[in-house]
Amino acid sequence: MMLIEYPDREMMMFALADRLAGDLGQALRQNDRASLCLPGGTTPGPVFDVLSGVSLDWDRVTVFLNDERWVPETSERSNGRLVRQRLLVGRAATAQFVPLYRDTPEPEAALAAITADLAPHLPISVLLLGMGADMHTASLFPGADRLAEALAPDAPVLLAMRAPGAAEPRVTLSAPVLVDAMCCHILITGADKRAALERAQGLDPAEAPVRAVLNNATVHWAP
Repeated sequence: MMLIEYPDREMMMFALADRLAGDLGQALRQNDRASLCLPGGTTPGPVFDVLSGVSLDWDRVTVFLNDERWVPETSERSNGRLVRQRLLVGRAATAQFVPLYRDTPEPEAALAAITADLAPHLPISVLLLGMGADMHTASLFPGADRLAEALAPDAPVLLAMRAPGAAEPRVTLSAPVLVDAMCCHILITGADKRAALERAQGLDPAEAPVRAVLNNATVHWAP
């Protein structure tokens, strides 16, 4: 794990966007297409804002999420909605987007179709993850119903996940898919998440799921 500390969040967001753009550019020089896998939540929004204006061959980039709440994009809780509003605009509007939500009552009914849509874009070229103070990443939550399956070396690409405190079911990429990413970055802010990161390094992934991806990750932190 490499840790990069920034004096403030604004500087971090610009620097991280520049790093992601550089990684994507490198992937595009080596391949016909590249994939960019992103977290939801509000923290990465400023990174998306900056990245959307970067000059890249966006029409050769496929964007998808680490995980998604099982809600339509009309919901303010939709991660897909955030990506469409803050990344897939400006120069980045020509990128292909593969949503993780389908219009079915439960996620299990759509897993096969979503997995088939994602398969051509794996392994992930550039991965950005977040982390919660509970040491979850994507929707790999401590105590989640299928966490052990999601952490297993033979895990499927995508799983439905339900966890205590999660308001709705979710779908998430499994740990092996995240670990296989060519470039992995983790974005965290605040003293509580810095402390959680330090705890996670000494724990098993079953207790601290983010531990599964730390070995090859660059962590970006600002107070």
